[in-house]
Amino acid sequence: MQKLHLSLLFLIVTCLVFNSVSPSVTNSSQPDIIDDTSSIIDGVIGIISDAGDEILSFVDERLQIIYPVIQNYRVFFCDTPPDKGPAIAVASIDFNGFQLSAPSIEGFLDQLPDVALFHANSNNFGGIVPPKIAELKYLYEFDISNNRFSGPFPTAVLGMPGLTFLDIRFNQFSGSIPPQIFAQDLDVLFINDNEFTATLPETIGETHIQYLTLANNKFNGPIPRGILRTMSKVTEILFLNNDLTGCLPYEIGFLKEARVFDVGQNRLTGPLPTSLTCLEKAEQLNFAGNSLFGTVPETACVLRNLANFSLSDNYFTRVGPFCRILIRKGVLDVRNNCIPLLPNQRSVKECVDFLAKPKYCSHMWFPSSVPRKFSSSSSSSDAWTPLLPPSP
Repeated sequence: MQKLHLSLLFLIVTCLVFNSVSPSVTNSSQPDIIDDTSSIIDGVIGIISDAGDEILSFVDERLQIIYPVIQNYRVFFCDTPPDKGPAIAVASIDFNGFQLSAPSIEGFLDQLPDVALFHANSNNFGGIVPPKIAELKYLYEFDISNNRFSGPFPTAVLGMPGLTFLDIRFNQFSGSIPPQIFAQDLDVLFINDNEFTATLPETIGETHIQYLTLANNKFNGPIPRGILRTMSKVTEILFLNNDLTGCLPYEIGFLKEARVFDVGQNRLTGPLPTSLTCLEKAEQLNFAGNSLFGTVPETACVLRNLANFSLSDNYFTRVGPFCRILIRKGVLDVRNNCIPLLPNQRSVKECVDFLAKPKYCSHMWFPSSVPRKFSSSSSSSDAWTPLLPPSP
């Protein structure tokens, strides 16, 4: 793949969309939607001679020089903006995996007022996200993952009414996350593999997020109870490999649509909440690499869709018959725990040293209420029912 500097691509867009051309080179039979760079050029500046051979006329010598290069790139997609009649504008840009390089995208993306999709993962773009992208009223997908962006969270995206897909993972963003982003009308929020710190917000209001990935950052403090109460629609939620502490909240049971829940490789402690039984759609549960202890609740081991349940590298001391069935099937991983008579467990000394230290979680054994498993006869999504504590 040839390496192309972003400024050259901006020249293409400028020449093809914003520069005026001679009426002699227009094509009345041009389709309403132009879907690649080559057809944009042919449709805007192509001339058909009497002999039937195509002769290209360029409005800029620089465009003529790089024309053979850009023929290899399908990056610009044009369409008619909703409020501009028959006019054609750049509606979508797909730079994914093109190895483009630029110290900043400022002066490029923010100069395309009609763009709706900007996909630029796996390039070498840097700098901060331009504040002026907040003015891109049609933008609904913004993917700049796997680049060299840095600075604080790009607050320009806050309040963008049409934005539904935000992917800024694998960059060098740092600092805290504004709570407003969780309450925004997003379907997808990927902010993993950055350098974000601070604690997660306790309350965020109702959220529409279906896919949330916070993994591989430096978030600390407990998992907020309030944030889990608002995520009844989330399908996948990943807290993997942060610095989260405290006990697992019983509000996990509110994640009734979750298929993937991952809090592995943190510093969480306490028992597994019995409200895990409410995650009826769960397929993958990962609690590995923490300091969890106690009995593995049988209610979690009877979840029908469970395909991967990882509890390795903790301090659990007991599993019941249903959980043992999952161990034999290879679904439940309890290696490196403190469960007697099971192979690949911690040493007796390591277990005794850990269990000898006092530990406490609020409502550790006797929760007053947890979300219940809803049946077809349930009339309210706010219904509650008490659950019995796990056996000692």
